Amino acid sequence: MRFTRITVDPKQMGGVACIRGLRIPVATVVGMVADGMQVAEIVEALPDLEPEDIREALHYAAEAVRERELPLVIS
Repeated sequence: MRFTRITVDPKQMGGVACIRGLRIPVATVVGMVADGMQVAEIVEALPDLEPEDIREALHYAAEAVRERELPLVIS
């Protein structure tokens, strides 16, 4: 997948992946979704965002996790 709404600029936010050059990190948006916020609530809280930004942030996060292994605790 090609990400057209995700930007990484070493001079902005320490090179963290952000939405469309805004100072809104992908991790912030993904965290809001994880906290149970709906798309409309996120857009209301961060009015510079569009619904498609949120969808692409989730796709980006999914790809990032696919790229490496994370340690899991076996129960």
